[in-house]
Amino acid sequence: MARTRKTADPVFDEFGIIERYFAPLTAAAPGAFALTDDAAVMAVEEGHRLVVTSDALVSGVHFTPQAPPDTVAAKALRVNLSDLAAMGARPLGYTLAAALPRDVTPSWLEAFSRSLAADQKSFGIVLIGGDTVVTPGPMTLTICALGLVPEGRELRRSGARPGDRVYVSGTIGDAALGLMAVKGQLPGLGESLDAELRDRYHRPRPRIALGLKLLGIANAAIDISDGLVADLGHVCAASGVAATIDATRIPLSTAAQTVTAADDTFLSAILSGGDDYELLFSAPPTAAAVIDKISADLKLSLTPIGEIGEGEGVRVIDAGGQPISLDHHGYRHFLP
Repeated sequence: MARTRKTADPVFDEFGIIERYFAPLTAAAPGAFALTDDAAVMAVEEGHRLVVTSDALVSGVHFTPQAPPDTVAAKALRVNLSDLAAMGARPLGYTLAAALPRDVTPSWLEAFSRSLAADQKSFGIVLIGGDTVVTPGPMTLTICALGLVPEGRELRRSGARPGDRVYVSGTIGDAALGLMAVKGQLPGLGESLDAELRDRYHRPRPRIALGLKLLGIANAAIDISDGLVADLGHVCAASGVAATIDATRIPLSTAAQTVTAADDTFLSAILSGGDDYELLFSAPPTAAAVIDKISADLKLSLTPIGEIGEGEGVRVIDAGGQPISLDHHGYRHFLP
């Protein structure tokens, strides 16, 4: 994202876009050199490891072409912050590679960069570099986020053990239902609840503070991006274990409760829909009191929904202990 010239009134090309909208976002990172060099320099604290994650968001796949620019910015940055949270990492900096269509407007970029600035302040992260190009295809935004975690203490998917309890933060299924609301597939829900679900889809809530507090307590962790069942399946596969979750214990928001009360077939979307970006983690029963305290300290619900056992795969049971069959188990690119 390096800019090689400076003007008093930037023209609307990649250099002008960088200077006007993105360089100000680097103010708190001296090593970013205000994006005037081809790379940034950052110090890594002694006794810590660098955590690196990257996600690409494509218009028409991860957000609708009509999505407001502030929500696009929020989602692009926050899904990466959620990956840092899942490893118990403290945010450090991020790069942004923006492939923009020719018809992108100054007002769109202004709202986009203003939203990034607000989230930088909220989550303690700063832009350090990237690239800006024009594309004939859909807008594509790729963020690479960096974080720090104490050496040897990072949370992994591979640490779940038989006997662990499976926990989730917050409420589950709101983003999947929010996407349905965006598509007009939840008529009659009511303006307030409809807006609540849409916001959960557009503005993930990365659980940075929770991830930091789970260091040394959780045996395994992942953020729920592909769907509850799918992401728990990733943990099971990496750990060589199985899991059973009780559908009746999955925490639902008022909006999700309203939807499922009217039609219980939406439960499948809640179990398998993605984009919640809550944390799912496993911990031994002896950690229950500590987890309850973390929940109280953060004012964030942490709900035990099942257990880790021997074997492989994820089983979902109903109130009577009978297996629930799902239409699909989560989102996967390239599959129909």
